[in-house]
Amino acid sequence: MTKNNNTPLSGRFNIGQDWASVVTGFVLIIFVVLTGYAIATPSFGGKAGWDGDHDFSGMLGASSLWTSALYTFVIFGLIAVIGMVLSGEKLKKYLTGFLSLFLLAILAQFISSYAGFKNLGLETVLFSLLLGLILGNAFRLPAWLRSGVQTELYVKIGLVLLGATILFKDILSAGSFGLIQAVIVVTVVWYFAFWLSKKMKIDDEFSTMLASAVSICGVSAAIATAGAINGDKKKLSFIISLVLLVAIPMMIFLPIIAKWMGLSDVVTGAWLGGTIDTTGAVVAAGTIAGETGLKYATIVKFSQNVLLGLAAFAISIFWAYRNRTAGERGQHVPVRIIWDRFPKFVLGFILASLVFSFILSPETAQSSGKVIKSFSTFWFNLAFISIGLETRFADFRHMESKKPFYSFLIAQTFNIFFTLGVSYLLFQLIGGK
Repeated sequence: MTKNNNTPLSGRFNIGQDWASVVTGFVLIIFVVLTGYAIATPSFGGKAGWDGDHDFSGMLGASSLWTSALYTFVIFGLIAVIGMVLSGEKLKKYLTGFLSLFLLAILAQFISSYAGFKNLGLETVLFSLLLGLILGNAFRLPAWLRSGVQTELYVKIGLVLLGATILFKDILSAGSFGLIQAVIVVTVVWYFAFWLSKKMKIDDEFSTMLASAVSICGVSAAIATAGAINGDKKKLSFIISLVLLVAIPMMIFLPIIAKWMGLSDVVTGAWLGGTIDTTGAVVAAGTIAGETGLKYATIVKFSQNVLLGLAAFAISIFWAYRNRTAGERGQHVPVRIIWDRFPKFVLGFILASLVFSFILSPETAQSSGKVIKSFSTFWFNLAFISIGLETRFADFRHMESKKPFYSFLIAQTFNIFFTLGVSYLLFQLIGGK
């Protein structure tokens, strides 16, 4: 990201963008929990999506769709304005720009709801990014649209809300092997991917985001890491595209390979959940593997998601020390520097997870979590439209794009084989499943 997330901008009520994202994120969480708000963001065609035979007039004319769209626009618009004010940003022309981004996010939701795309496990953020890239490279952004592009704010609010959907209780009740595998795989694969990228002379920023995307949980991990280190948005866009595209062949072929190898459904599910980077692709691949495979793929994937907050915390400390100034390297670095550079939205992420895991009742956490999950995804959609609008393909000519591409593929290949070994050891040899 280009802005320093801890540096005040301007404005009388400026508390910094990180704290603004925590405040606004918890305003949304408290609102949903206390009121029992149950209207999710607009969706099309239900879980199965829509296809060519769908009754579009009936779907688009449904009052529930328009009610959801109106409520979502009002809620998100108010929260975004509060976040802008608290961050010290100017509101001039912002509502016009936000409305444009909102309509593009709805369009991305509609496209991604096509049944064929759903079956491939393609997530909405991919289409949000593509829409932004097409418009951003076809036209020069007018001032009224540029004012609505607030990538960092949208990402950070989405991440705070994401914490509310990751419950520690679910992981612990599902068994310890999934969490053990997640810790081993995340640690080893992250270090290997980072080491490989550095050997290929890829810069620290690119290496850190790439390692997190490969080892933890794909898109969400890349977003969280970029926020934690102020990562460049163009590099983030490149990595997200790789994650989403590489997940497609993995989703299709890994279940087939597992069956050919004669792996049990449990080992297959653990392997898929620990290897495939996107949740949608994990669910699709697990479905191909069968009911048991889907269960264990989800458990392991969820276990890796749980580690996202802790990983972001560790990466923040690592980044603060690794990127000290020349003057700081020659002297003792006080703990204060870690706090100053630590992304405060990560605290919001962890706090939301703890509240939903241990304070709220399971029923409340489950019902509110569904709505908050849809809110989190929609904030990410707004963020990736913004990234696309700000990204010019011409800029990639000056970026060493081949090395990160090769590094990602090699690291992912290592991930496939290493995770297979860990899954077989834990779930077959030790667990006997």
